[in-house]
Amino acid sequence: MSAWFASLSGLEIAYFIIACIGTVALLVQIVLMIVGAGSDADMDMDTDTDGDGAFDSHTDTGVSLFTMKGLTAFFAIGGWTGMLMLSYDINAGISVAVSVAAGLAAYFVVWGLIRLVLRLQEDGTADYASAIGREATVYVSIPAARSGRGKVTLVLQGRFTEADAVTDEEERIAVDTAVEITGMAGDAYLVKTADKKETRE
Repeated sequence: MSAWFASLSGLEIAYFIIACIGTVALLVQIVLMIVGAGSDADMDMDTDTDGDGAFDSHTDTGVSLFTMKGLTAFFAIGGWTGMLMLSYDINAGISVAVSVAAGLAAYFVVWGLIRLVLRLQEDGTADYASAIGREATVYVSIPAARSGRGKVTLVLQGRFTEADAVTDEEERIAVDTAVEITGMAGDAYLVKTADKKETRE
């Protein structure tokens, strides 16, 4: 092994070190993902669709173009590609160009896969209508007779969710009141206090 390493050129040694570091880092990230701890910067972009939107679900719904998994894939694939090119006595300049191209291809493949996974996760947790008939807790008091919006919190499909809410009741619903979600009112939930009968038409 030492004799083989000593026989490498400076560029081959650089490729080898980059490839090893990238490969080890990528394997570590894969293991962390498998055991549920791989929540690096690729996945940790919480989005709060507040304001005009009703739902503030703290879920992983976005991914930056610059990701750690993409970078490690770039170095791993690029490094091994460069090593392979030089092993066939291909010109150093060509090997650098090809290894960079291969690394970029790996980078964007990983980036695309992350986006696909996140989109599938978002699609799987975006069925807000599935909360109809369930109970929630008032977080911001809800004005009477749909004269304004309040907020409720609930656990929706395993995730803590905050959502806008309105009511048809004649009295304001106070904070910490248990309510039942009876339907949708545009992009907000229509709710009633949990101990009252539904009064919707």
